[in-house]
Amino acid sequence: MTKQGAKCSFCHKPKDQALVLISGVDAYICESCVEQAQVIIDEEIMPFHSEKDPQVNAIDGAEMKVLKPLEIKKLLDEYVIGQDDSKKILAVAVYNHYKRITQKNKYSEDEDLEIEKSNVIMVGRTGTGKTLLARTIARLLNVPFTIVDATVFTEAGYVGEDVESMLTRLLQACDYDIEAAERGVCYIDEIDKVARKNDNPSITRDVSGEGVQQALLKMLEGTDILVPPQGGRKHPEQKLVKVNTKNILFICGGAFSGVEKQIAKRINTQVIGFRGNDLDELDLDNLLQYISHQDLKSFGLIPELLGRLPVLTYLNPLDKNALRRILTEPKNALTKQYVRLFDMEGIKLSFTDDVLDLIVEKTLEYSLGARGLRSICEAIMTDAMFEMPSQTDLKEFVVTADYAKAKLSKIKLTVLKQAV
Repeated sequence: MTKQGAKCSFCHKPKDQALVLISGVDAYICESCVEQAQVIIDEEIMPFHSEKDPQVNAIDGAEMKVLKPLEIKKLLDEYVIGQDDSKKILAVAVYNHYKRITQKNKYSEDEDLEIEKSNVIMVGRTGTGKTLLARTIARLLNVPFTIVDATVFTEAGYVGEDVESMLTRLLQACDYDIEAAERGVCYIDEIDKVARKNDNPSITRDVSGEGVQQALLKMLEGTDILVPPQGGRKHPEQKLVKVNTKNILFICGGAFSGVEKQIAKRINTQVIGFRGNDLDELDLDNLLQYISHQDLKSFGLIPELLGRLPVLTYLNPLDKNALRRILTEPKNALTKQYVRLFDMEGIKLSFTDDVLDLIVEKTLEYSLGARGLRSICEAIMTDAMFEMPSQTDLKEFVVTADYAKAKLSKIKLTVLKQAV
């Protein structure tokens, strides 16, 4: 029985203005506050208990179509030029990851045999395709996939992000389905940026180097991690979600600039005397193909972390032929992108073979890998993209070597003027 003169204890709405006034022990609540409370509950709790996305959880059943390693590599070839060794290793790692997470469906739980995961670490110069391989793999998977940058991570208690934030992004990728996130794939880019800064002990803490590596150890191996669902730093009053990383595949990538010196030192390329002939067959222009975990340890990664990244692969530096193929062959080739942009304006764009060779030569001068191709192309095409959309009578445009040289020469003159 509602007392005369009662009002809502939350919004203080009088009884005569409320449709329903629910009474409790010395308190009342109106229908508007009940609806608002339901909205808050949905936002705070329901995302972690919502129904599973059928696409994300397609791997639960036996009907899931698993791509074989050869099929995965074939799809990678459509977007990434070369790097066959890395493609094979990534294809096998992803395929085995599928088999690990479906193992319980085919074998009884009584068996003691358990397949352990093999985390991967990729080493390659900038612009050779590490991140592109990861992004392309993400298109092929029907498991949650996220790409995180290791440069923002710091040790707990310092300004920056905790390593647990990568699991938050994995949760966001699968709409906060914890079970789906626990069998996802996480690509950690720029892993070389958390290398130990100095081998000598110091009174100062290496909060963004060795401290981050130590924080990654248990996560890479597999354990229960308390994750803040909305990201950010942990605090005592925050609701945390438990995520088990046992079945999460981690793929790390980094340029490891200067690691060639460690490789050369290990294989002793400067040797003189009787052993000198033993090293004649070494390819000194591509020392990364001889990389080992020992070289990464010398670079600054701690042995405990390397032990949890057992699969090591490298990416070859891009030569002239590879850069030439990158310009035209992949599905998302750079020239195809410009053709599409001009086609939207009703202009038919084409490139001569001479200008493509010129772009490749200039890119090799900058040593920026495939990213350098876009820098050169943008310098050549900027004026055309600025002027031609306003020229309604123009229907075709051919980019020639003379046109490209004229545009590139203007940039050099600008740089000289700045220097003067």
